[in-house]
Amino acid sequence: MTSRPKAAELLHLDQQLCFALYATSLAMTKLYKPLLAPLGLTYPQYLVMLVLWERDDRAVHELGELLQLDSGTLTPLLKRLEASGLVSRQRDLADERRVRIRLSPAGAELRQQAESVPQAVLCGMGDQLDGIADLRERLHAVRKRLQTTAKP
Repeated sequence: MTSRPKAAELLHLDQQLCFALYATSLAMTKLYKPLLAPLGLTYPQYLVMLVLWERDDRAVHELGELLQLDSGTLTPLLKRLEASGLVSRQRDLADERRVRIRLSPAGAELRQQAESVPQAVLCGMGDQLDGIADLRERLHAVRKRLQTTAKP
């Protein structure tokens, strides 16, 4: 059984859950970088493409909600994807205040090349699939609790 850290130890970097998550996120992004380079995607662009490959033709605000990105971060990212010829941005015909994002034929075709990425990540992590699925579910639960706690 693990003993609880003493009060003075609680301020040690290695005791900080936030740092463990932060450092793990950096390491994960570093793992993805060489896998995404042949696709011409950055990690945030890959996340947008994942959402569009799951279901095409989404409103910008919907992408922002799913990816938890504000429009100031998302808009330049989408402009770069459009400049790369992977997506198109068009005003919604029903509500011109909204912008819809659609995969281009090249963006849709890129999905096939990206299919090897998740398996390569799993290999890079060197863990069994069950352990990773459990970790992912636990992290989703932590995120939901934190989001509930952080609401005013």
